[in-house]
Amino acid sequence: ETDFNGFPVVVSKESQRLVGFVLRRDLHISLNNARLNQTGVVSQSPVYFLDPSFIATEADDETRPSTSATPPTPVRLRKIVDHSPFQISDRTQMQTVIDMFRKLGLRTCLVTHNGRLLGIISKKDVLRHIAVMTHQNPNDIHFH
Repeated sequence: ETDFNGFPVVVSKESQRLVGFVLRRDLHISLNNARLNQTGVVSQSPVYFLDPSFIATEADDETRPSTSATPPTPVRLRKIVDHSPFQISDRTQMQTVIDMFRKLGLRTCLVTHNGRLLGIISKKDVLRHIAVMTHQNPNDIHFH
């Protein structure tokens, strides 16, 4: 378990090219359904969020078992990926980020540079920034 509400989906660790975002809730439900409804799905089953044509064979090497035993059944979850998550450039000014969180009611925003994932900004991060800039307690600042 984790406290994260969602996870970015990238093509590979090496490229970090952003392709979408998956909510923890959807991931949890989908994995439980796969365990119940698909034969051979175990905790070591590889999980794929992309079409097979996007999956690099090098990335698969980590998930392949080292023995000659039958590999676990893969779980394909591309249907739960939000392929257009809210994202900003690493050059976006912080005031613009604050305004977007306020006006759009965002909880998270992905930060990219030329399509490559750099990080995630959460509502909590924005509130902390506002508190530091205005010398306030982060718990006293709320978006309406």
